[in-house]
Amino acid sequence: MNLSLILASKSSRRRELLAQLGYQFSCENADVDEGILTAEKPKDYVQRVAIEKTQAIFEKITASNNANNRIILAADTSVVVDDVILGKPIDFVDFKRMFQLLSNRDHQVLTAIVVCKNGQIKSTVVVTKVFFKPITDNEMAAYWQSGEPQDKAGGYGIQGLAGQFISHIQGSYSAVVGLPLYETVQLLSEFGLKNPMLLSCRSSSKARSTTSDKTNTNDEQNIRSVQ
Repeated sequence: MNLSLILASKSSRRRELLAQLGYQFSCENADVDEGILTAEKPKDYVQRVAIEKTQAIFEKITASNNANNRIILAADTSVVVDDVILGKPIDFVDFKRMFQLLSNRDHQVLTAIVVCKNGQIKSTVVVTKVFFKPITDNEMAAYWQSGEPQDKAGGYGIQGLAGQFISHIQGSYSAVVGLPLYETVQLLSEFGLKNPMLLSCRSSSKARSTTSDKTNTNDEQNIRSVQ
């Protein structure tokens, strides 16, 4: 049975991470309300939003009778300080407020990933602790002017210029970027989507075995010919 994978995201970072693993996939943008519910905990929030993304795509492909053998992968990431979610900054004042909270301390980055097949859902939430150095007002202003913070949760991207502010992390780097690689492979394999690296290794081993068999056969023929 051939399975096809849909990434429910418009994030270029998630596309790059999933492609890095070797999967073949298509992308569908899941248009969902990402507002935080009253008294909603950060872990519950990222998990709910990621689930709603998969459900939105599942409903879309079901309506077009195109859901069979299709696996949907979605993720949602939030930056959390003292149990408060920091969204995307609306302007420099909002960004500076966030960075003053992040400066010279640790915070959490929560990434939920959800996999859906034929309506069945499995999910997990990966929590990573990130440590920021003391950040000066000049550094904040220069980073904002770079244009990098505007579309990112918490106002920064670990894979970009903000990497210079981070002394160390405890947890998954790829989860902070937006898609935890280890957990992604594990969940997809639970739904029958094989690890592309292992498939590639098996194909290579089979090809080498076939080549070796041919070589041995030719050697035997040459020996008989000499005799």
